[in-house]
Amino acid sequence: MKSLFDDVSIKCSRMTTKSYSTSFSLGIRFLAPDLRDPIYAIYGFVRFADEIVDTFHGYDKKDLLKRFREDTYKAIEEGISLNPILNSFQQAVNRYGIDHSCIETFLESMRMDLYKNTYTKEEYDQYILGSAEVVGLMCLKVFLRGSNQEYARLKPYAMKLGAAFQKINFLRDLHADYEGLGRTYFPGLDMGEFNDRAKAQIEADVEDDFSVGYEGIKMLPKDARFGVFVAYVYYYKLFRKIKQKRTQDILSNRIRISNKRKIVLFCSSYVRHSFNLL
Repeated sequence: MKSLFDDVSIKCSRMTTKSYSTSFSLGIRFLAPDLRDPIYAIYGFVRFADEIVDTFHGYDKKDLLKRFREDTYKAIEEGISLNPILNSFQQAVNRYGIDHSCIETFLESMRMDLYKNTYTKEEYDQYILGSAEVVGLMCLKVFLRGSNQEYARLKPYAMKLGAAFQKINFLRDLHADYEGLGRTYFPGLDMGEFNDRAKAQIEADVEDDFSVGYEGIKMLPKDARFGVFVAYVYYYKLFRKIKQKRTQDILSNRIRISNKRKIVLFCSSYVRHSFNLL
């Protein structure tokens, strides 16, 4: 029975999400039950593509990504894939009408990671669009259960929130990306001259994205709102912690939020959501 294979497939997507991201896993748990699995499926797809370009050293990454792209579209067209991650993803794409241009834009950003080490402002904006903003749009389609009218209204907010999350990831991983992968995403940033002024400029940009993204969260359906708000609260807390750190700390340590602190954040978020204090 294909239903059994589909069940095994989504379990793989859930396991992938929980293994790679405790914060996103936490947020997904507080979505409406019917929204959780398609979001797991999207995360699994995004995570596997990112793994190809970031960690599969010693392998032909270009060929692996090319095959992954081909297998993705074949899965969507045929409604099945023997790759369980892609099988789950094609179900989400086909059920909720996720725009194929979002998928292509995302994969193009992954391809950029194969050959780009530094970015101009235009290239940086293109990378943020593909690696984060369109992922937010994929999730938005699910949260709205495919509603095109609401999707058009909330699209700019979802893109800004996705951009904020990604830029915080860049700040958090600044040292690891540079030392481990030789990458610097922020345009015009000389790692040898990274100082408090450069850090403050990046943080101001992130703050603007957060402000717009937060307004969009308040407009989401209630059964999707809390899960997204949990992710927002986690990332905003991480952002505030990064802002409090010196430039030298960012360059030498990966800033984290402890599991104990995550639980506290969840509890406070639940209270705010329950009393409509967003």
